[in-house]
Amino acid sequence: MDLKKILLVKKDIKDCTTCDSGLSQTFGSIGLIILGVGAILGAGIFVVTGLAAAVAGPSIIFSFSAAAFVCVMVALCFAEMASIITVTGGSYTYTQFSLGEIWAWIVGWSVVLQIIITGATVAIGWSSYFTGLMVSLNINFPNLISQYTTMINLPALIIVALLTGVVLMGARSSKRVNNVIVIIKLAVVIIFVLMGIKYVNTANYIPFMPNGINSVFQGAAMVFFAYLGFEAVATSSEEAINPQKSIPKGIIGSLVLCAVLYILVVIIMTGMVKYSEYSGVAAPVQYALNAVGANWIMTIVTIGIMAGLTTVILVNLYIIPRVIYSMSRDGLLPSKLSHINTKYKVPIIPIIISGVLIGIIASFVPLGSVFELANIAALTAFIFVAIGIINLRRTCPDVPRKFKCPLVPVLPLITIVICLVLILELKLSTILYFSIWTVLGLTIYFGYKCYKLKKVTD
Repeated sequence: MDLKKILLVKKDIKDCTTCDSGLSQTFGSIGLIILGVGAILGAGIFVVTGLAAAVAGPSIIFSFSAAAFVCVMVALCFAEMASIITVTGGSYTYTQFSLGEIWAWIVGWSVVLQIIITGATVAIGWSSYFTGLMVSLNINFPNLISQYTTMINLPALIIVALLTGVVLMGARSSKRVNNVIVIIKLAVVIIFVLMGIKYVNTANYIPFMPNGINSVFQGAAMVFFAYLGFEAVATSSEEAINPQKSIPKGIIGSLVLCAVLYILVVIIMTGMVKYSEYSGVAAPVQYALNAVGANWIMTIVTIGIMAGLTTVILVNLYIIPRVIYSMSRDGLLPSKLSHINTKYKVPIIPIIISGVLIGIIASFVPLGSVFELANIAALTAFIFVAIGIINLRRTCPDVPRKFKCPLVPVLPLITIVICLVLILELKLSTILYFSIWTVLGLTIYFGYKCYKLKKVTD
């Protein structure tokens, strides 16, 4: 096997818009923005905000603004890629065309890890809110369910199974469910902001930056991951109407909308309760409402939170099969994984595999530091996409671009540096585990290459 040839294998950029997948085209610009909001607006705003507020204080407003700025830089790179490459697969496919096959495999392998862990973690969070809601409504689980819940996280398993069924029914069904739940989620966020204004005590904003400027950057590192999810839009190229225009609008539009909502929520939240009280609080919105005695909207907020987490699980279940499907179609995984069901026009086998993996992890693995693996996997993918933008500008300057990332190569280089800094801020154990995952992936890659080569020679 010629290692040099493998490292240099790359798809022809001329093929980036010519693939006929059979996937149904259902998403316009608005639909893609809603899809992105469904993926982004969830666990971050309902969990991370409190932990970051305890670190940065009221200046968490700047933390969210800084994190949004970084994500927009990444999104600009994604948007240019999406305007050139309209083949399903997101960052995996972008890397396949811009850098080559082996680098695309590393990105695809990383994205699969990121989304599986994110989906499982959110399912665990959904289960916690669901259980809390049942308790608050004085609804007791039947003995059988209670018995099995002590062994496995049954609510998490059930919600993953139900949403896997929704995704199996096709992109149109997934879109309808996502649209309805996103509207509910946005309504709950707006209700919290409007109702919370009258409970704001401006004295809680002093001191505004209690732990200095460094705490703002610490907070930004924490809340950066609250914006992850916009790749759901990029992964939907073959199911988008006029993808060269609608995908960039969907990516940037969903990010900007979520950034505005995040900032509004933290302004109200830190005004309702002193920042120091959020230390160790995993449900800050509920905590703030309880602290000011607004218990009457607790049930509504909890239902909204569950709706938010539901859309995140749904979109994660939507993304992974598209990445696996793309890798299979490119010959990096068995061809059965890229088979499209003629009735529902979806890759059924990858969807089932994704649902099973997320369901198993959500059922048996406790919520913990393993979530950082999703962070390092996402940052790795972002780095490769930024490198790919620079390389495509150099090697394919004449390829039509409906959207151009500004300040190339400066902006992508800044993006790369920031992502590397954030990776180095993660725990050493996280970097080690991710390295092991990457080595395992490369072993599978070369092993499957050898298997295919042997099959041809025989």
